[in-house]
Amino acid sequence: MEHKTPVLIIGSGAAGCTAAIYAARAALNPILVRGMQPGGQLTITTEVENYPGFAEAIQGPWLMEQMEAQAAHVGTQMVHDTIVSVDLSKRPFVAKGDSGDTYIGETLVIATGASARWLGLESETKFQNFGVSACATCDGFFFKKKDVVVLGGGNSAVEEAMFLAKICNSVTLIHRRDTLRAEKIGQERLFATENIKVIWDSVVEEFVGDDNPPSLTGVKIKNVKTDETRVVPCHGAFVAIGHNPNTSLFDGQIALDSDRYITVKPGTTQTSIPGVFAAGDVQDKIYRQAVTAAGTGCMAALEAQKFLEHLPASERVTA
Repeated sequence: MEHKTPVLIIGSGAAGCTAAIYAARAALNPILVRGMQPGGQLTITTEVENYPGFAEAIQGPWLMEQMEAQAAHVGTQMVHDTIVSVDLSKRPFVAKGDSGDTYIGETLVIATGASARWLGLESETKFQNFGVSACATCDGFFFKKKDVVVLGGGNSAVEEAMFLAKICNSVTLIHRRDTLRAEKIGQERLFATENIKVIWDSVVEEFVGDDNPPSLTGVKIKNVKTDETRVVPCHGAFVAIGHNPNTSLFDGQIALDSDRYITVKPGTTQTSIPGVFAAGDVQDKIYRQAVTAAGTGCMAALEAQKFLEHLPASERVTA
C-alpha cells in the first residue's frame, strides 16, 4: 500500500509521539511509523521520576503507552512497521517499510533515537544473551539473587546498578575513571546502597565463562593506572557505556556530525535538507532526556507546520 501525509514521523519515542501530538492537533494528519522498538528507550526503563507532572515515580513503559494513546486520540495514524530505506533526494520524501508499504511525506520528522553502545570485544558477542546484556530492566530478572557487574560511569550505568541492586545479591560497578559522570543525586544513592561497590580506573579486557553451553562466569579487568589484571566473578554483566544514534538509514543523504548525530540549525530542529526535521536523541548528544526529546518533538512539528504553510499549493501532494 501507499500512504501519503503532510507529516511523516519515523520513531515512536518521546520525540516522535510529541511531534505527532502537535502535528495532529494542527490538522496535519500525521503518520507515525513505530519502528522496531515502539516507545523508544523509555520502554526499557523502570522508574521515571524526572518527567514533569508526576509527583511520584512512574514506569517508563506506562508513560510511553500514554504518549502513544494521546497521539492516536488526537488524530495520528499509528503504523506498526519498520522503515528500511528512505529517499531524501527530492520532495515529497519517500520511505519504504519492512512490510512492503510505501510512505510519502511532504515533510519528515526523524525521531529514530539511539541504541546501546557495546565494547566491541569478541568475547562480548560470544556471551550476549548468555550473561552479557545492555538492558538491566530487560534481563535483570534472570540474575535474581546473583552477583552482577555494570560497566560505565554515567547516568545509565548508575540507573542500571540501582535497579539491579534491588533484585541481585551484589552489584559491582566498573568504571575506567576515578569519578562518575552521573548526576550527583544518582551518585549519592549509589554510594548509599549497601550491596553496590565500585571498582575505579578499570576497563574490561575480556568476558570469561563456560563454552558449552555458553555461560558467563566473570569479567577480566585491567587497572589503567597499574596495568594489573584480575577476574571479577559474576553471573551477569550489563554494558551501560552510552548510545549510538540510529542514523544508518540516512547515510550519505543528510549532514551528520563526527559522532553520526544529525546536525541541526542551532535553536531549531531543521536539518541540512529543507522539510526534514530531527528530534530527540538522534540529534541530541548532550542532554538525552525524555523531556528534552519531547521538547524537540514539539519544535519539529511546529516547524513542519510552518514549512507547509509557506509551501506553494502547486507543490502539495496531499489535501
